[in-house]
Order: sequence, then C-alpha cells, then structure tokens
Amino acid sequence: MKDTIRDILAKIESLNTELREEYDRLSKEYGFYFEKKKVIFLEQFKKKNKSMKLPSWRYVIPTNIRHFLSIPFIYGMIVPAIILDIALTIYQYTAFTLYRIPYVKRSEYFIYERRFLDYLNLVQKANCLYCSYVNWLFAYAVEIGARTERYWCPLKAAHKPRFSHGWYKDFADYGNPEEWNEKFNHNAEAFKDAYGDTCFVTK
Repeated sequence: MKDTIRDILAKIESLNTELREEYDRLSKEYGFYFEKKKVIFLEQFKKKNKSMKLPSWRYVIPTNIRHFLSIPFIYGMIVPAIILDIALTIYQYTAFTLYRIPYVKRSEYFIYERRFLDYLNLVQKANCLYCSYVNWLFAYAVEIGARTERYWCPLKAAHKPRFSHGWYKDFADYGNPEEWNEKFNHNAEAFKDAYGDTCFVTK
C-alpha cells in the first residue's frame, strides 16, 4: 500500500514537471521572458498588448449591478486578510523558532507579475494586486499550517482527501503506528531533506 501511494505521488510530481515545461512553452508563444524578477515582453507582443488595453475611466463605470453591489463585500475582506497576515507572521517567528522548523519565505508566495501586462489598465492592475495578495496569503497560510502539521500530526487520512499540501506525501500511513512514531516530532529528516543544512534541524 505504501509503495503504491508513493508511486502515485511520484507520477503527480512527474506531471508537475510537464506542467512547468508547458509554462515554458507558453512564454515563447506569448513572447515574454524573465529577467531576474521582471517579465519582459518582446516589442511586437508589447505593442499588441497595449492596443487591447481598456481605458481606466471606462472600466470604473458600473455596467453590471451585481458587480457594483459586491464592492463593499469584496474589498472589505482586506481587513481580515491583514489581520491573518499579521497573526501568521507572529505565529511563524515564535512557534517555528521553538519547533526548529524552517520559516516559510514570503517572497516565494507573494508574487505580483500581473503588473507587467500592458493590456491591463491601472484600476485592473490595482484589483489584480489585491487578488494576488489575498490568494497568495492563503497559499502562504497553507504552507505554514502544513509544516506545523508535518511536525505535530504527520498522518495521512483513511481515504483520499479533496485537497492535500506538498508535505502530505511524507506523512505516515493511516493505521501504521510504527511509521507514526518514527515521524512524530522528528523534523531532522523531514525538513533537512527538503532544505539542506541551512534550515533548523534537531532531534
């Protein structure tokens, strides 16, 4: 059973590699490349993108009453999002220090590449910044929770979960007490394998 699950997870990782290759193919198709942390479009693609930009003044005029009514609810979420962000930061830099778990790097989750798209106007870019922040915040929170779970509760579910994070494949099989005892509170192997000697490790 254990080998079968690991084989399936290995296939998933192989598919992720194919997915990354597809992203590379799309970058060529749409004429952009990466230079450090910037996305650079080739000149001919840049001109085409600019020609399709909707003026900001036209964008802000409500054309859909449902969109207009949702404004206080969608933008009001920034308050709990910021509170969550602060709470996660405090939690991570206290609990992870005590548990000797490597910190989650914000820079790997909070990415805003949509600002390089010339077919988005200023208002759309501001909205995209907001969406990016909140959604990447949730991904950042999942990773912090996942590392905590890896340390305290590294147990797979009895059936296939609807969602599983990146650390799930290393959890002990449901009903296997020997593997559980091996992995519980044991971050020397769990985190060293993923991060090398630069992370906190202890037995």
